[in-house]
Amino acid sequence: MPNEIFMPKLSSTMAEGTVIEWFKDEGDTIEIGEPILEIMTDKINIEVEAYHEGTLLKKYFKADDVVPVNHVIGYIGEEGEEAPDTAPGLSSEASSEKTEEEYSEEVKYASSDNRGPEEKTSSKSEKTVSGIRETDLGKVRATPAARALARNKEIDIQDISGSGRNGRIHKQDVADHASSSAERQQTPVSHQATEVRTEKLKGSRKIVADRMADSSTSIPHVTIDFEVEMDSLIDLRDRVNQQNPDNKVSFNDLFILITSKALSRHPEINITFENDEIRYHDAKNIGLAVAVGKELLVPVIKNTDSKSLLSIRDEGKDLISKARDGKLSPMEMQEGTFTISNLGMYSIKQFTPIINKPQAGILGIGGTIDKPAVYDGRLTNKKVTTFSLSFDHRVINGAPAAAFCNTVKQLAENPVELIF
Repeated sequence: MPNEIFMPKLSSTMAEGTVIEWFKDEGDTIEIGEPILEIMTDKINIEVEAYHEGTLLKKYFKADDVVPVNHVIGYIGEEGEEAPDTAPGLSSEASSEKTEEEYSEEVKYASSDNRGPEEKTSSKSEKTVSGIRETDLGKVRATPAARALARNKEIDIQDISGSGRNGRIHKQDVADHASSSAERQQTPVSHQATEVRTEKLKGSRKIVADRMADSSTSIPHVTIDFEVEMDSLIDLRDRVNQQNPDNKVSFNDLFILITSKALSRHPEINITFENDEIRYHDAKNIGLAVAVGKELLVPVIKNTDSKSLLSIRDEGKDLISKARDGKLSPMEMQEGTFTISNLGMYSIKQFTPIINKPQAGILGIGGTIDKPAVYDGRLTNKKVTTFSLSFDHRVINGAPAAAFCNTVKQLAENPVELIF
């Protein structure tokens, strides 16, 4: 009897996954533990490995197809065995009643190397990064299918630009490169047209794009801009870093602490909204938007209201490092109750951030500029930053939103209050 391949459920909130690429075609031989396809779930690329050996009898979905969790996506069996012509639906072996501990263990398995001692000895050249297996065939990151196609077409894979996560090369990238090279060879140099590079939106970028579009069209965004004098906060950061020169505090660390304190005073802002239900959260779980290449990830620092500035610094550094190395687990990007997006390092004065559903608010932070100000009848210079709060007007009204902004401003301009 053929064995099912199903879309795994890797967290309690995961409802669906996106097929990124199949590494095997129907009729190919498969060994236990061999990666057979790559999926995207909760913004993480994970390879699905075979639990059975045999022949890939059927695959029901193609790249970029979105599939519900526990849904059968293919079959492995003996050569010649029959499999259904259409996907039968939920796997009979998949349980939808898993505990939080089981979800956590599955996530750990997907994002770490759990092979036995013999397997590790025989494959020392391999490593796993966020569930993506790499080999040491050079430093170029590429899927097995991409490498096979490159060899077949006699293309140096190092000449190809990858469209995947952290520049990983997919089979389509190799095909596009081969097609582009052929066109250049056929076109006389004197009549070459200006090249136009196209790129299909797929994988994690497509998921983020879809979520952004859904948020901006389904949520009535209202954005409040307010200016904050930064001199006192800059002075506090300088004094803290003089005492910790080897492990400095960033402005993001301070913004997270300030936001956490403000949410504690305004619990009506620390909410999520979905299925016509408002959830008021005691925990302040702050997400920080991080740009990684062409992608946008939001690692979450949990329970920030019970952590010190230095604890927030240490956890934030670890999460940002994981994000940039492609090692964030799905659990490290879940359960956020509020998000911060800081573009100050790009000298952006202000912007309108888009809410990260199902949250109801997001704080955008622009760059710091010098601005003249009059104090005690004298003209002086102040460093000023524009903050922008976008909130869901279905569940947060203007007055409580403005009160929250006033508290953020007060804490930033009088940071001594952060220690109380």
